[in-house]
Amino acid sequence: MMIPVRCFSCGKVIGEHWEEFEERARDGDEDPAAVLDDLGVDRHCCRRMMVSHRDLVDVVSPYQ
Repeated sequence: MMIPVRCFSCGKVIGEHWEEFEERARDGDEDPAAVLDDLGVDRHCCRRMMVSHRDLVDVVSPYQ
């Protein structure tokens, strides 16, 4: 789950693409830019948020 769900700069909803991006790009198998192109994330501000985001939900809230 990506928090925040929206891009800070433009407000576009980008959280819906997070899980697929995480699976494909973080493993190192695919180039993050190519994954974002496939997902249709084309704005620079949204791409920056996706690449620089780190999930801390499991660290901050370990009890589910």
